[in-house]
Amino acid sequence: MTAQTILPANSVVDSGFNVANSVRFTSGDYLDHTHGAVTSTRKQTYSVWVKRGKLSAYGYIIATRNGTDTNRDGIAFSDADQIDIRYNAGNSSPIRLTTNRLFRDASAWYHIVVAVDTTQGTAANRIKLYVNGVQETSFATSNYMDQNYDFALNAKTDQTTDIGNDTRSDGAYFDGYLSEFVVLDGSQNAPTDFGEADEDSGIWKPIDPSGLTFGNAGFYMNFQTAAELGTDVSGNSNTFSENGIVAADQSTDTCTNNFATLNPLWASLFDNDGLISKGNCKGTFTAANADRGYLMTTMGVSAGKWYWEAKVIDKTRMYIGIAKQSVMTVDEPFYDETTYNALAINNAGEFYGRYTGSAIDQFDTSVSTDNNNILGFALDRDNKALYIHKNGTYINSGDPTSGASRTGCLIDELAASRDLYIPDNEFIFPFMHDPSTSGQLDIEYNFGGSPAFAISSGNADGNGFGNFEYAVPSGYFSLCTKNLGSDGG
Repeated sequence: MTAQTILPANSVVDSGFNVANSVRFTSGDYLDHTHGAVTSTRKQTYSVWVKRGKLSAYGYIIATRNGTDTNRDGIAFSDADQIDIRYNAGNSSPIRLTTNRLFRDASAWYHIVVAVDTTQGTAANRIKLYVNGVQETSFATSNYMDQNYDFALNAKTDQTTDIGNDTRSDGAYFDGYLSEFVVLDGSQNAPTDFGEADEDSGIWKPIDPSGLTFGNAGFYMNFQTAAELGTDVSGNSNTFSENGIVAADQSTDTCTNNFATLNPLWASLFDNDGLISKGNCKGTFTAANADRGYLMTTMGVSAGKWYWEAKVIDKTRMYIGIAKQSVMTVDEPFYDETTYNALAINNAGEFYGRYTGSAIDQFDTSVSTDNNNILGFALDRDNKALYIHKNGTYINSGDPTSGASRTGCLIDELAASRDLYIPDNEFIFPFMHDPSTSGQLDIEYNFGGSPAFAISSGNADGNGFGNFEYAVPSGYFSLCTKNLGSDGG
């Protein structure tokens, strides 16, 4: 059976050049490098695959000081979620291209190419922006540089270039994932030198850039070495230093295998926004942002068998489990008296489907004993079953491989009429909920690509994807596009 899912952009492509790793940036983390002589200050090309984390916050993908502390060149996402390219920023007349289009899909990998040749006679040809192979031509701001302008971005001798940070103030940090970062010093290249449209799906996908001419200050980072994530593999040895970046920030969530994360655009409609961090794999409700709120993921499934883990950092007001897509049509998932929208286990080991003043059943009181437990969720959509383990031991002696017999399945503990908690043909999503107004819930998720917590063992699914603390049950798979695009996972 083919697993159905709600897929992000640039998803199911399983052919050609495969990208193994990315690096996860959180606010305050960055890479930096001071380079020597450059090939050109007038011709350069920047190519990078980007998956956003925090939205509506200004964050530089790459930036270089332009001689003073006030002026710098850089490529960023604005706090309005536009792509913002700035040369001589801080000057009274900065050169600037800011898109009209917004880039707010935190589930998608975007391919961004900025191609510069200031010797061109036509102003619009001096700097070109491409997203997923298509040139952007609609700009809210379009102040082009003069002909033969000498820019600084990775092109000024003895100046420092930062990846993930504004070199001027150490404040506009990028939050999210970067993969396949390439800079060519001395040429203005087309996006087809870095990517191509898949012949079957038409989806834009990466190609191997290793044969390109990099120039003196050019580099290619594929983030393959966890201990040295700033390594340049172009042959130039333009390796960047890590600042806050550690081996655990290496991720297998990439532009050729996209993993689920929490979705900042799919948070509660009930007057709150959960605080999402660690590459959108950590969800926190605090007194400042909680009002019976909830968070859901970027990927949902209607068939197949799926596994993920969650480390409970603060479980004081915890409801964690699964929710239907239709949960977004109500204010609160557990306060709607007519619709069963979600199934979750709480901090006392009780199982809830909707709020009635009491739990449906109490399965494991040991869930309430302390924090830092790792809960594992095995969702069998084909047999309408949900199994939960605590630190590797399944509640009610559950057996996720029992199939239609559903041994120890929590949903089987419910009355027959409540079996429709997991209906046919409706998408189901991993889900967390704080029913309080005081905010006392902190969950670190591991969907397999970028664990928000340290993994001491390491277990992949049957297809070789994911990195989990506990063994993935046979026949269950991590929520990533290569699994979602295959037969039944």
